[in-house]
Amino acid sequence: MTRALVVALLGAESTGKTTLARELADAVAAPGQRVAVVTEYLREFCDRAQRTPRMDEQRGIAAEQSRRIEDAAERHDIVIADTSALMIAVYSDHVFGDTSLYDEALAAHARCDLTLLTALDLPWQADGMQRDGPHVREPVDAKVRAALTRAELECAVVFGHGPARLANALAAFERRRQPPSTQGRRWQWVCDRCGDADCERHWLTTL
Repeated sequence: MTRALVVALLGAESTGKTTLARELADAVAAPGQRVAVVTEYLREFCDRAQRTPRMDEQRGIAAEQSRRIEDAAERHDIVIADTSALMIAVYSDHVFGDTSLYDEALAAHARCDLTLLTALDLPWQADGMQRDGPHVREPVDAKVRAALTRAELECAVVFGHGPARLANALAAFERRRQPPSTQGRRWQWVCDRCGDADCERHWLTTL
C-alpha cells in the first residue's frame, strides 16, 4: 500500500482551519477512497487539561500531532491534517520565545504533500482558552511564512468566505494531483506585505 496524499492546513487562530479541513475531506471523498481528517491534538490537550500547555509540554504535543498524521497516512488514501507540528513550533516561539522545535517540526511537515495556508481575511472569533486575540494573528502568520520560506517548503494561500474558501482549497488540491510538469508556478512569500489579502489575491489569480 502506498502512503496517502497528505494535506496540511496551517494558519493563525480563527482563520477557519478546522472548518476547512472537514469541508475539504467531504469534497475529495469518492467511492473506494479512504479519507481521514487528523484533528488538532492541541485542542484535545487543552480540553482535557482545562489549560494551555506549558513550554515543557510543547514538544510532546508536536510529536503527537506528527505521529497521528503518519499513522493516518499509512492507513488511508488522502489525509487532511487540521494543522501540523509546525504550528506548535510557531506558537512555542511566539508565546515562550522557544525556537527549539522548528527543526523537528519542519522535518515532519516536509513529509506533507500539500500545505494550505489560511489567509487572515476571516473575522476573528473567540474560542475559549485556545485563542489569544486578533492582535496575534499577523505575527503568527508571519512566523509561519518565514519558517516555510527558510525550509524552502511551498504553500498555497487559501482566502475567501464560505464556498469560495473551499473552492480555492480544492483548486490547490487538484493542482497538486496533476503531473508536476502541468502544475505551473506556485505562490511564494516574496515581500513583507504578503499578509495583505488583496496582495495574495493578485498572486493567486495570476498562477
